[in-house]
Amino acid sequence: MVTGREQQDALLELLNTTPVVNGVVQDPLADPDAARSWQQAHGGIGSAAEHRHLLQARDALQEVVRGSRPATSLAPILKDVTSHPHLSSAGVSWELDASAERRTAVEAVLAWSALQETLPGRLRPCANPECRLFLIDRSKTNKARWCSMAACGNRMKARRHYQRARDGAARSG
Repeated sequence: MVTGREQQDALLELLNTTPVVNGVVQDPLADPDAARSWQQAHGGIGSAAEHRHLLQARDALQEVVRGSRPATSLAPILKDVTSHPHLSSAGVSWELDASAERRTAVEAVLAWSALQETLPGRLRPCANPECRLFLIDRSKTNKARWCSMAACGNRMKARRHYQRARDGAARSG
């Protein structure tokens, strides 16, 4: 059974498949072999149809999390998907009824929805405007701003320090 944390981590991995490297957006899922490996590593079947659905879900989810599209734009990904109850001594669990080609994409949307419900506002884009990555803020204070303190956090702090020093020199000069 996949835990909520594992679903969250898989969602974040999917959202973060379009990083900026040396100023250029990369997309490892654009390469069919790399995409197949990624899909299979995340429980998928690795088919071309699954790949199309996964990219549709990733692109839509990125825009929803960035706030440039409404959550309702995810509806086509969930079209005709159902869930059925399964009763056991442990309680009720829900079994997803979606084709193998759509399952990974649907699970990504469901992970986003669960995250919105359990940790509202904690999934967000990195505050570095030059970065395309996302983060899940699991801190108590909910004040994380960068995908990585070592990369974007330090870069942004250095940039602000340089700007303050430059502004101070201009005022005193």
